[in-house]
Amino acid sequence: MRRAVIERRTAETDIALTLDLDGRGKSEIATGVGFLDHMLTLLARHGRFDLNVTCRGDTHVDNHHSVEDIGICLGQAFAEALGDKRGIVRYGSCVLPMDETLVLTAVDLSGRACLGWDLPLPTEKIGTFDAELVKEFWLGFVREAKCAFHFRLLAGENSHHIAEGAFKSAARSLRAAVAIDPDFAEEIPSTKGVL
Repeated sequence: MRRAVIERRTAETDIALTLDLDGRGKSEIATGVGFLDHMLTLLARHGRFDLNVTCRGDTHVDNHHSVEDIGICLGQAFAEALGDKRGIVRYGSCVLPMDETLVLTAVDLSGRACLGWDLPLPTEKIGTFDAELVKEFWLGFVREAKCAFHFRLLAGENSHHIAEGAFKSAARSLRAAVAIDPDFAEEIPSTKGVL
């Protein structure tokens, strides 16, 4: 079973997260950050991951700590659930349209952390959410999941559409990468023999 349970408690956040890579896209999300709840619900649905997240964070300061720490926890959950990555496809990519927006994401579950970011958001805020936190979330994720993840905006004007397109595209890229390749189900997808 490719599942993980992550708990993280700091002076800034208290997070409980469960992930099932082979789920049906069901989620229960309560992070205290409404826009992030929306994005994580989309991530679960489009990735077909079952995801539960609760967070009590110092949102009276701002949303930064909660968003970054949830990205860290989700990255840890992916790393734990994938184990030695035996049999996975490893790579995934998606070009996703959303109205005027077109976002490309590509992921390599390589064991090496790298975020390629060319996803400019034209506004500082998406509602009350600081737009720069979209990148902070994915930085936290990439560092802990130990993957190379590239985000590129091909077209777009609306910050909400760009962020939402990025999460949906990332979910579909991850879904492809974590899938088991039945022809190589007992193999590590690397000539090195480890990932």
